Amino acid sequence: MKIYEKAPAKINLLLDVLRKRDDGYHEVEMVMTMIDLADRLEMQELPRDTIIISSQAGYIPLDEKNLAFQAAKLIKERYDVRSGVYIHLDKRIPVAAGLAGGSSDAAAALRGLNRLWRLNIPTGELQRLGAELGSDVPFCVTGGTAVARGRGEKLEPIEGPPQCWVILAKPPIHVSTQEIYGRLNAASIERHPSTADMLHAIREKRFGDMCQAMGNVLEDVTIRHYPEVRQIKECMLRLGADGAMMSGSGPTVFGLVQKQSKVARIYNGLRGFCKDVYAVRLLP
Repeated sequence: MKIYEKAPAKINLLLDVLRKRDDGYHEVEMVMTMIDLADRLEMQELPRDTIIISSQAGYIPLDEKNLAFQAAKLIKERYDVRSGVYIHLDKRIPVAAGLAGGSSDAAAALRGLNRLWRLNIPTGELQRLGAELGSDVPFCVTGGTAVARGRGEKLEPIEGPPQCWVILAKPPIHVSTQEIYGRLNAASIERHPSTADMLHAIREKRFGDMCQAMGNVLEDVTIRHYPEVRQIKECMLRLGADGAMMSGSGPTVFGLVQKQSKVARIYNGLRGFCKDVYAVRLLP
C-alpha cells in the first residue's frame, strides 16, 4: 500500500517577537496561512526495520538531517513500530526560504505514517509530536490559517484571509533562521505589528486593510545582511503588488495581488533578476 500526502508551504502574514525567553527561544506572535505551492510525499511500508528517503532534488539531505526522516524515526520509536518505510519526497518548495518546507514535509510524514501504520493518533498528539521536531511543524500538521504563540506551537485556528494571488520570489541565497533570531535584539524593536488589526481585517474580509496590517520584525534584521531582500520587496511594490513582505526569517519575499491582470506583469518583472519566482493562490 502507498500513502500520498501534500505538504504545502506557509507564509507569515504577520510575525512579531515579544521577548527572548529564559530557555533561549523567542516568544512570538504570528498569523500564518497556507499557499498552493507544495511538496508531495509518497510513503510505502517496508518489511524490514529501516527508513529510506529519496528525492528528485539533489540539494537536500536524505538522512537524519531531513525533517521527514526525523518524523518517521520519532513516530516509530514512540509507537514501537517494527516495520520500515520508504518515503519519496517530490520537492517543489525552495529550501531555507522562510516557507516552512521542511516543517511541512515533517508534518505530512506524521499524517501519512499515522494512516500507513493505522496508529489512530489524534490530531492534537500529532501536533505535540511535531513540536518536538520544530516550531512550525504543529501548524503544518493541520494547515489552514492560525495565530501562533509561544515559540509557535500554541495555535488558535481562525478563518482564512480574503482570497488573492501570492507571488513569491526567492533570491539565490540561503538564510539560517537560527542566525537571524540570534542577531535580533527583541528589547530594541521599535515598531510591533498589530495582531488585532490583522485579525480584524481577516474577519471582515478587508483585503486592503490586511495588506496594511502586514508586518515582520525579522525583516529589518535580514535586510541588514542580505540587501537583496529589500530590492525584491521594492520591485514587487513598484510593479503593482498590493502588499509585500518577507516571509519568516527570509529570504523569500511574497506579494499579495487581488487583480489577476497584474499577476503576469509582476511575475515577469521579477523573473528578470530572480530565478525562483512563483505565482500561486492562497489555500482556502
